[in-house]
Amino acid sequence: MKINKRFIAVSAALTLSLSAATMAAAPAFINILTGGTSGVYYPIGVALSQLYGTGIEGAKTSVQATKASVENLNLLQAGRGELALALGDSVAAAYQGDADAGFKKPLDKVRVLAAAYPNYIQIVASKESGIKTLADLKGKRISVGAPKSGTELNARAIFKAAGLSYEDMGKVEFLPYAESVELIKNRQLDATLQSSGLGMAAIRDLATTMPINFVEVPEDVILKINNPAYQHGVIPASTYEGQTADVSTVAIQNLFVTQTGVSDDLAYQMTKLMFEHLDRLGNAHSAAKAIQLDKATKNLPAPLHPGAERYFKEVGAL
Repeated sequence: MKINKRFIAVSAALTLSLSAATMAAAPAFINILTGGTSGVYYPIGVALSQLYGTGIEGAKTSVQATKASVENLNLLQAGRGELALALGDSVAAAYQGDADAGFKKPLDKVRVLAAAYPNYIQIVASKESGIKTLADLKGKRISVGAPKSGTELNARAIFKAAGLSYEDMGKVEFLPYAESVELIKNRQLDATLQSSGLGMAAIRDLATTMPINFVEVPEDVILKINNPAYQHGVIPASTYEGQTADVSTVAIQNLFVTQTGVSDDLAYQMTKLMFEHLDRLGNAHSAAKAIQLDKATKNLPAPLHPGAERYFKEVGAL
């Protein structure tokens, strides 16, 4: 039986054409890893999800509430997310493989998409607790975030630099933002240390419910931490209700992070859409208004994703 060579050629071309069309139509799954729903990561993640869902052809997006930085980075390494927010010091520890920070081995698949906005260490206490300084925390009840979360790692570093330890406290709870605040309202905790963007919902809620004190982290304590990720920052007066003065504290840069399994093209599109619509992120949460293109590639603790690198070169930011 003779087979028409022209028929074979046409069939092969048609098969290739259909395969290419199928590949082009393949959906881009974008799972965005955030933090607790009462923090800052979550609303920014929701805004990005909406942006990518409409701006990237065929994109299927989802937003996952997590325990934030450390969990996000481990999930990225496992290929269970395409984009996440994480603290800069946690990203450095992940890339190096710091077991004490929650990373049993170096997370070699983690890549940076861009620097985001700074987190501020916000230590708040009920006024009736009498806590005004770090030293006043001795013997008191405090929450420091989930175990080995970015927030809890910050707490350990700050307390150590201030000559304190968990053993000095009357009670230490490892709870998310909203739960910590509820326990303070119920007089079951005296204070909470939270690492977040300014104007976070949980502290706003607490400040409108009862009189609170903000505990400063002095500059000499920050210097003793001896980690370049920890910089001096200020929580401006009137950020929260009843806060009449500036508060000296630690500022740590947040990063948008991804992983090597994300294609260069998808990483490029995610980065481009993000910086072309910063107003959308700022509307989602005021902390995102601090994201700046000219600072997006500065002092990164892990490599840039090639797709993000392409965008920054394109706009002259790298």
